[in-house]
Order: sequence, then structure tokens, then C-alpha cells
Amino acid sequence: MKTWTSVVAISVALLAGCGGGNDNGGGGGGGGNGTPATPAPGKQLFTQNCATCHTLKDAGATGQVGPNLDQLQPGPELVTKQVNSGGGAMPSFKGKLTAAQIKQIADYVSSVAGQS
Repeated sequence: MKTWTSVVAISVALLAGCGGGNDNGGGGGGGGNGTPATPAPGKQLFTQNCATCHTLKDAGATGQVGPNLDQLQPGPELVTKQVNSGGGAMPSFKGKLTAAQIKQIADYVSSVAGQS
């Protein structure tokens, strides 16, 4: 039982160190230790679905139809609302993307907008 408890404690400590924070300044591109980090899933989804209309430097997006997200710096709630509902020239992506994918985009955009 003591060994099992030790294994659990070590596992928890290791997972806590990987707590989802991104110390490299935004969504992937460098692990800080010389190894490339895997891009955030939200970044790939943004590039595939949003980059043609929106500017977001971290994603290399220079779209001019929708707002410049680096200037707007929206929070995750606003991004989620807009992606779900659309507005102006923006269509709703609610039927095209899952709720989890929309959350990934919202988390990504709100974490990197205006940071690069």
C-alpha cells in the first residue's frame, strides 16, 4: 500500500508540473528547453477556420474582414459567444465546430491576442 501511495503522489506531482500553463508566450513554437512544443489545438483550429478573416500575429493570420484580434484582445467568453452566434459578416460556427473545439479556439485566442 505504501508503494502505491508513493506512485500516486509522484504522478500527481508530475502532472501538476504540466498544468497547462504555457511559458513560451503563446500557443506553441518552443518548449523553452530547445525542443519544439506541439502547437495548441486551438491554434490549428483558428488557422483552419478563422485566419482568412481575422488578424492574429501568433497564428500568422492577416485577414482583414473581421476585427484584428491582437487589437481587440477578447476574453474567452467573448470569443465563445461570437464563434457560437456569429454577428455582422461572421457566420456562426456552432454547427461546424464542437463545443470543445470552440473552447479551444477561445482559450487560444484569449491567451495570445496582443502578446506577439
